[in-house]
Amino acid sequence: MKITEKEMSDNPLPIDKAGLLEAYRMMKTIREFEERLHIDFAKGDIPGFVHLYAGEEAVATGIMMHLNDRDRIASTHRGHGHCIAKGVDVHGMMAEIYGKVTGSCQGRGGSMHIADLSKGMMGANGILGAGAPLICGAGLAAKFRGDGGVGISFFGDGAANQGMVLESMNLAAVWNLPVIFVCENNGYAEATSRDYGTAVKSYVDRGAGFGIPGVVADGTDFFAVYEVVGELIKRAREGGGPALLECEVIRFFGHFEGDAQTYKAKGENEYNRANRDCLKIFRAKVTEAGVISDVELDAIDQQVADLIEDSVASAKAAPLPSPKDLMSNVYVSY
Repeated sequence: MKITEKEMSDNPLPIDKAGLLEAYRMMKTIREFEERLHIDFAKGDIPGFVHLYAGEEAVATGIMMHLNDRDRIASTHRGHGHCIAKGVDVHGMMAEIYGKVTGSCQGRGGSMHIADLSKGMMGANGILGAGAPLICGAGLAAKFRGDGGVGISFFGDGAANQGMVLESMNLAAVWNLPVIFVCENNGYAEATSRDYGTAVKSYVDRGAGFGIPGVVADGTDFFAVYEVVGELIKRAREGGGPALLECEVIRFFGHFEGDAQTYKAKGENEYNRANRDCLKIFRAKVTEAGVISDVELDAIDQQVADLIEDSVASAKAAPLPSPKDLMSNVYVSY
């Protein structure tokens, strides 16, 4: 993805044009996927709970562009963006959320439990902070294999107060594991303000308590995330051990679909949509740099819209799991 010497004079950005187009497509796919779920959930088409990632796309994309299929990630209940950025099939994800047999987990997991081990996606998780100990296991396996693999654990500002997250940081430090703990700080632990519920000013202070270096990045700026996490991942691959990245982000919707968001200030969502939208920020930077045109980005917009429309149509047409499938894939046989 790094730009060549020949391209450098024409491209002031840290990624070549093909990489920038890929990043935009990834972010746009996450956004359109979530916007469509917001509409269809309100119509009653989707079973279960849904937690949307819209507004946080730059974090998942900026991180995942440094990873490959051997690298593992552990996600959260707000995991659609992580899945898409890690390469999980969009059609399979949509079918899973609709509870259909063609889904990524054959309709058994739903929105909060999408997984695809072939892509290094260990799974979304309805338990706050539960991905942290899982990624320590993945990091330990990578360390023993010696293949340079890394693990990324995502959690929110609310989950950062969970004991298992702190215990996992300590374990990762003691064992010098190649893992990155990523706190997506969107300012609210469900409906509780981060300032009300957390004593430290920054979550990187938590890492310091375990001897883990930490960095804060603007999660609305793809390039800020991409460059910072690139150094942390390189360090982990080379045996430097764990690190903590706090990304200050915005979630455009409520904690869950149906959340009235009465805890937010009047006009907060509208302000964030207008001024802190990571897609708008990305688009402005690449077009102002003269690397990509609006026409090229508009073409991606249409392609993504078609993809999401097709994935919804396919999900709705797919069959539900049959009762006889209820007990299949429940127990592992060794």
